[in-house]
Amino acid sequence: MQGNKKHIYFASDVHLGLPDFKRSLEREKLFVAWLDTIKKDAAEIYLLGDIFDFWFEYSKVVPRGFTRFLGKIAELTDNGIPVHFFRGNHDMWAFDYLRQETGCILHSGHFTTVLNGKKFYMAHGDGLGPGDYSYKFLRFIFRASLSHWLFARIHPNLGVGFANFWSHKSRKLQGVPSFQGEEKEWLVLHAKKILEKEHFDYFVFGHRHIVVELPLSEKSTYFNLGDWINNFTFGVFDGEKFTLQKFCEK
Repeated sequence: MQGNKKHIYFASDVHLGLPDFKRSLEREKLFVAWLDTIKKDAAEIYLLGDIFDFWFEYSKVVPRGFTRFLGKIAELTDNGIPVHFFRGNHDMWAFDYLRQETGCILHSGHFTTVLNGKKFYMAHGDGLGPGDYSYKFLRFIFRASLSHWLFARIHPNLGVGFANFWSHKSRKLQGVPSFQGEEKEWLVLHAKKILEKEHFDYFVFGHRHIVVELPLSEKSTYFNLGDWINNFTFGVFDGEKFTLQKFCEK
């Protein structure tokens, strides 16, 4: 951490594009307002996946919209604030465009780092932990380079339209998620298994759309960041402690 910029921020699951243009735009403006607020003391920003409800980069075409968000990320990185973008299950097909146009750092899978002496294990969270084998199989198929190549052969009007329809329908069927208990949450079980082999002070995930702070041991804590659909929550590390907070625009 450099100078007086001692805070590191974390957010996930904004799902820009959901459920329609008007309501997505409202959330996008709110999320950009949050980014504008934290830029004053941000050393780094970690966006842990599903920032977009759907994202696919054709070689010459990207999904329309999200200009306020993309412009703000470019502004942050242009001013020397590293922004880490994790590919989630909804925006797994993010590639060179985001990196080149906004300057963000792309991550796939989990990422570990040490921040001010604290060890962090971070991931979006999809496909981790025991169970959910049908999704893990689909995830393997969708992430394959052949799937990306085949989807790119579909006209954007059809491909993006179908993907948005599928995503919106899936979200309606899932409803509002809730914490299933320490022994049933796959990401908690995953963190505990990792902890058996290596110590981490903080495990930070998105994906579940729930706000959770759960001690795993005397010196290790599991966090789920919530979302920007129902919770409007984020994580902040001040150099000593990680906390979950809610953004309320003044």
